[in-house]
Amino acid sequence: MKRDLNVKNISSIAILGALGAVLMFFDFPIAVAPSFYKLDISDLPCLIGAFALGPVPAFFIQVIKIIIKLLIKPTSTAFVGELASFIFSSIYTVTAAIIYQSNKNRKSAIKAMIIASIAMVFSATAGNYLFIIPAYVRLYNMPLETIISMGSAIFPIISDKFSFVLCCVLPFNLIKVIIVDVLTFFLYKRISPLLK
Repeated sequence: MKRDLNVKNISSIAILGALGAVLMFFDFPIAVAPSFYKLDISDLPCLIGAFALGPVPAFFIQVIKIIIKLLIKPTSTAFVGELASFIFSSIYTVTAAIIYQSNKNRKSAIKAMIIASIAMVFSATAGNYLFIIPAYVRLYNMPLETIISMGSAIFPIISDKFSFVLCCVLPFNLIKVIIVDVLTFFLYKRISPLLK
């Protein structure tokens, strides 16, 4: 723990967390989900930091990212969006860091990204079904049927919450992690020497 949080690593955590927070502002909707689902690549510096610094710093990069984002722009989702982003992104980056630590090579990095991506997509899909969508329904007095109808406008097969998360939430998060994984694969070796 002390080695993970030495002075040099703390400064790297702060920089990567700040960069992640900035990237959160460059979000955009994609065709597979209703427009209130916004895709960003804020996990890119977090995943690079996870590989370079380890699982404990990966967690704190996510903490810094969310704190800075909230300091710059207060929540517009009653903290539901930020909490979801923090939990699912932490699962993603910390899982990748733990797997990569066992054998730091390209093959291990690919394995780490694949397993972490599956863990993130599964947790985000289950989390939306069990907690996130119900929280939006309660906090915003938005009928569940309204959310489902937004999904069915994209995919007519959607008829309930389960089909909504399967057809919209799952592919949305899958696209997100694929983009971050590919960018990390090509950028990590160029950036990691600066962090080490």
